[in-house]
Amino acid sequence: MRNKFLIFFGLFLLTMYHGQTIRYIYQTSVNPDSINLVSLKSEKTFLDVRGNQSLFISENKLIKDSLWSANKGEEIKKEKKDISKSGIKKHPEPTFFDYYITKNIPEQKIYFYDRVLGKQIYYQEDRPVKWEITDVTELQNGYKAQKALTNFGGRIWTAWFTKDINVSDGPYKFSGLPGLIVKLEDDKGDYKFDLVKQMMIKNSFEEPIASDARQSTRVNFNGDKAALELEFSKNRRIAPGGDGGMQNFGSGGKHGGGMGGMRGGNHSGNGMSPRGMDGIDMSGPGSGMSSNSSFKNEISQNPIELK
Repeated sequence: MRNKFLIFFGLFLLTMYHGQTIRYIYQTSVNPDSINLVSLKSEKTFLDVRGNQSLFISENKLIKDSLWSANKGEEIKKEKKDISKSGIKKHPEPTFFDYYITKNIPEQKIYFYDRVLGKQIYYQEDRPVKWEITDVTELQNGYKAQKALTNFGGRIWTAWFTKDINVSDGPYKFSGLPGLIVKLEDDKGDYKFDLVKQMMIKNSFEEPIASDARQSTRVNFNGDKAALELEFSKNRRIAPGGDGGMQNFGSGGKHGGGMGGMRGGNHSGNGMSPRGMDGIDMSGPGSGMSSNSSFKNEISQNPIELK
């Protein structure tokens, strides 16, 4: 009887563990200018892990989508409360990571999600991250870590992973090492991720994928984004009054994104449910954000992937 109780209790704890989300918080430094000598800019990025699924999203992207995608005041108040419990700030700033990435960790499937003028667009990463694991070990960010190298996206990356955290994942698209990545940087010093904290959270980011979301490929992604912008511009000119183009860019859909609707995942999603940026002008009055076109120019000047 005692053995049966211990087995039942162990299964109960395992179920509870996989039902929780662990948030790994990285202090992320970015060099916005690859030509001129400028100071690094810093922001926080999150790696939320629940069971076999994970989500990479920046703090500012999470706040922006969570607070201003909802049109009802009560929903906004609730999401502000949820955010305050997650240990993050309440007001967004421009981000170098204005997208989010989901992973099916065991299957090494990676999906990249973006949004063009309210319409969702995504692709599945088609390049595996091939690691060269060395025998070098050091103490990194408080963890005994081992060094690994990879060439990905036109940059040579150095990762330090720890076997003390049994999660084969890391920031951005990087995963597949026998432990969590606690430090990651490229050889040019343009991008750097340092694990600074981990915490259990009740709610994780969820964003329903619209039925008209555009599925693309990595190679065609920028071209498809440009086509969506052109489509939006044409619809807006045709519509009466010049503002009816958003009728084809609504939200709602059949399958979920974020932690709940990842391809290959089985989660239905129980976290925050922002409906994205449909019809919301983030640079308008009361948004707390000015026009960030110059910031976007900085991102395009030194993107995280060079090819």
